[in-house]
Amino acid sequence: MDNEILKDFVDESIEIVKDCLDLLESVEGDYTKVGLLDSYGNNLDRIMGGASTLALDTKEDNILHLIADYSALCKNVAYKASQIKVNEPFFDVCVGFLIDATEVLQSVLKNFEKPTREIKNEISEEFINRLKWVFRQFNEKLRSTVDLKSIPTVQAKNLKSTQEIESILLKLSKK
Repeated sequence: MDNEILKDFVDESIEIVKDCLDLLESVEGDYTKVGLLDSYGNNLDRIMGGASTLALDTKEDNILHLIADYSALCKNVAYKASQIKVNEPFFDVCVGFLIDATEVLQSVLKNFEKPTREIKNEISEEFINRLKWVFRQFNEKLRSTVDLKSIPTVQAKNLKSTQEIESILLKLSKK
């Protein structure tokens, strides 16, 4: 794989993550901005798509797969959280979780050249347990991708089943 392309992907992703952190900090504690979490999800979708595309011809243990999976989970939390209508405390929990998750993604990207097994150590079991708890709180009927009503021709992956989420979480764990 072309090192220049990888460097460009990492550099652009680091910039996107900075923007995401700024967005989350502007939303934190302001329930009236719940809809802005869709923008966060869109940004993480860009990272996920880039990592997935670059990972096509790589082994399963390549860091690009980890970035794609991790980004998919974070964007799904954001899209689901953007639909919270009556539970401000849970919104606050989701934003706090996404801030932590985004900081981990930032660290992963900055350490991109380290072995994947080392980078997995950045993702603690406590974090994975928190992620599982957050997903269990969401109604299964909430969308976990872009609102397709406004884009009817888009066919996006909608990670809403517990089995799909558990499968990705298993890949993120150190085991």
